Amino acid sequence: MAQLKTEDALLHVEVDGAGDPITVLAHGITNSCRELAMMTPLFAGTKIRFCFRGHGHSSSPERGYKFADFGRDLSAVADAYGAQNAVGTSLGACALCNLLADQPDRFRRLIMLLPAGLDRPFDYKDRMLRTVDMVDGKSKEEAIATLLADPERIAGYVQQPYLRELDEINLQDINLVGVPRAIREVIQDIPLLDRAVMRRVTAPTLLICREGDIIHPAWVGRALAEVMPNAELMMYEDGAQMYQAIPEIVGRVREYLAS
Repeated sequence: MAQLKTEDALLHVEVDGAGDPITVLAHGITNSCRELAMMTPLFAGTKIRFCFRGHGHSSSPERGYKFADFGRDLSAVADAYGAQNAVGTSLGACALCNLLADQPDRFRRLIMLLPAGLDRPFDYKDRMLRTVDMVDGKSKEEAIATLLADPERIAGYVQQPYLRELDEINLQDINLVGVPRAIREVIQDIPLLDRAVMRRVTAPTLLICREGDIIHPAWVGRALAEVMPNAELMMYEDGAQMYQAIPEIVGRVREYLAS
């Protein structure tokens, strides 16, 4: 474990594996570098996992939670460790898009898992603000219990029972100071002003998305697949089908990063 100091944040970093390729992995909102820890042993090379500002074990500045700020976090970690590839999930994919708008040639290969937004305002602000209300001012134990008891989450657990186990794992590192700050600020922002800038990103890009996901709309994956010249889209009918396809997804990601 290590810490990386930037101009306005102290980022928690963990390194798995060794050798090439060097891949940086960026997690989703409310989560931490723990989110992708179970996947990294399956891929070759060096995997750099880190916590965004306001998340996990990283510092929580009072402000500075726009996509450009998260993009700077990702860029700082990638540069510090010489990352050649990048994997972003949800918020991490949005931060990656923001970074690529300024540095279209920064990475050799890209993977975006369930990107959460692109170049138009978010449709789920109220839902994210409900998350803030459920955790703000609570102890970690109270916040986790409240989130796991949320009727919207329970509805998902009923249809996809594995989600509860994943949530329980990811929520162990929830940053109760930074997450409310991050949500309140970032949901008023958008990752890109114009998706057309992604035409300049020529790196092979694997997009993994699913239908019917309010937080990670399928249109985002389709839009990126349409505009990025070397994109491959893996679209699933719903979360259940995506879960069943995990061996296929892992195999494709392993192959992609090893190329």
